[in-house]
Amino acid sequence: MHQPIESTDIAPGTPLLVSGPEIAAYGFGDPHPFGTDRHEAFMRALRAAGLIDRVAHLQPRRATRDELELFHTAAYVDLVERRSREGRGYLDGGDTPAVPGIYDAACWVVGATLRACEQVLRTGGSAFVPIAGLHHASRASAAGFCVFNDCGIAAEWLRARHGLRRIAYVDIDAHHGDGVHYAFEDDPDLIFADTHEDGRYLYPGTGARTETGRGAAAGTKLNLPLPPGAGDAEFFAAWDEIEAHLDALRPEFILFQCGADSLAGDPITHLRFTEAAHAHAARRLVALARRHAGGRLVATGGGGYNRDNLGRAWSAVVDAFVTAAGDA
Repeated sequence: MHQPIESTDIAPGTPLLVSGPEIAAYGFGDPHPFGTDRHEAFMRALRAAGLIDRVAHLQPRRATRDELELFHTAAYVDLVERRSREGRGYLDGGDTPAVPGIYDAACWVVGATLRACEQVLRTGGSAFVPIAGLHHASRASAAGFCVFNDCGIAAEWLRARHGLRRIAYVDIDAHHGDGVHYAFEDDPDLIFADTHEDGRYLYPGTGARTETGRGAAAGTKLNLPLPPGAGDAEFFAAWDEIEAHLDALRPEFILFQCGADSLAGDPITHLRFTEAAHAHAARRLVALARRHAGGRLVATGGGGYNRDNLGRAWSAVVDAFVTAAGDA
C-alpha cells in the first residue's frame, strides 16, 4: 500500500494528493449514490494510470471546531454533532442522512482541504483532495449530500488565517455550487465561476446566468448553465469565458471543484463531458494560478456517482498537475 509522507519532505512545486481512510469514511451507505467506495475507486484508477508515485501523498487532518465556524453557524455545527451521535434522521430535507459518525468524517474532509491549502501555501504548486468539494452546504444547513462546506471554509480560512483577499472558486460539477455562491453573493473578493447543468433540469435549481453577484459584488460571480446533453464542445466554449473572468479579477488563490458527475453516463445528471474537459480545466488553471496566484491551486473531487467516470476524471486532473509540474 502506498504510504503518505511528511510535509517537510516535499520539494517546492511538487503536486500533492491528500487522501486516506479518514476521508474515505465520508458517505451514506448503500443504496445512497454517495457511498464510501468512491475513494478507493479513485485510488485504484490513480494507481492504474501510474500516477500514485508522481505526487506527494499527504494524510488528511481533522478540522477544528473553530475552523468549521469560520463558515458555519455554531447552532448548525451543534446539530450535526448531535444527530451524528444519534445516527438517525436527516440533516436537511431528505438528501443527507444523519448516519452514525458523519460529523467526524465531515470534519476530516474539511481538514483534508485545509491541509492541502496549508501545504500549497508553503511550497506552491497544486493539490488534489478526492472526497471533498462539498459545495451545497449553506452556512446553517446541510444540502445535497454535503454536511460541511469545505470550499467555503477554505475561502474564509485563507483570508482569516493567512491574510489573502481575492479567492477564486471555480466549479465544473454538474450541479450548481449554490452553497458557495449564496454564502458569498455580496462579497466582492470571492471570485466565483461555475458551469453546470441548467437548474431548470437539475438540482438545486439555481445558477442562472443573471446571477452575477449583489451590491458591491455585482459582476464578480459568473454562472454558465448548460443544457442537458451538452458535451465537451459546449464546455470548452464556456471555459473560455470562465478564464477571461478569472484573468480580469486576478485571484490570489484558486479553489477548483471538479465534480465528475458532468461526465456522460452519470446516473443522476444529464451532461455528456469526457475527462478531456477536466484535464483542460486543470491545465488552464495551473497556468492562470502561475500568472496571478503564485501557482497556488487546490482541487477537490466534488460529485460523481459513476465510479469509472470519477476515476478517469479525477486522474485526468492529477495527471494535468503532474505534467505541468514537469514543464515548470
